Amino acid sequence: MLEASLSSPDVPYGADQTIFVVVDRVSGPKDIKDIRIERPDVETIIRELFAGCFSDPVAVFAFNTLEHWVKDISTEVAGEIRSRCDIDGTELPDHLSDFVGDHGGRTGVTSPHAGSRHHVTIR
Repeated sequence: MLEASLSSPDVPYGADQTIFVVVDRVSGPKDIKDIRIERPDVETIIRELFAGCFSDPVAVFAFNTLEHWVKDISTEVAGEIRSRCDIDGTELPDHLSDFVGDHGGRTGVTSPHAGSRHHVTIR
């Protein structure tokens, strides 16, 4: 688990802002690669997750550029997705079932299999 005080060379230095990154797994003809897609806010990420804009989302991270911290917010995003489905009375879309299943689907609740499908390293 990454600590908020941990400084990472991948965290941009500059104005005080929090940016959000989706780690998306993309299968190519020869291998599987993790790509990082930056978004300005969590709402955009959730909207794009529902729309199926990602191939195989693995994790969502928040980076604060002034305070130099990084946090895995995948569980919170999965919980929000599950909550919106519950409120709307709709089933979880098939393309989000792995992501939500891997991250517990509820804020503060961890599936016994959470994280078993993917390992993500922030360098």
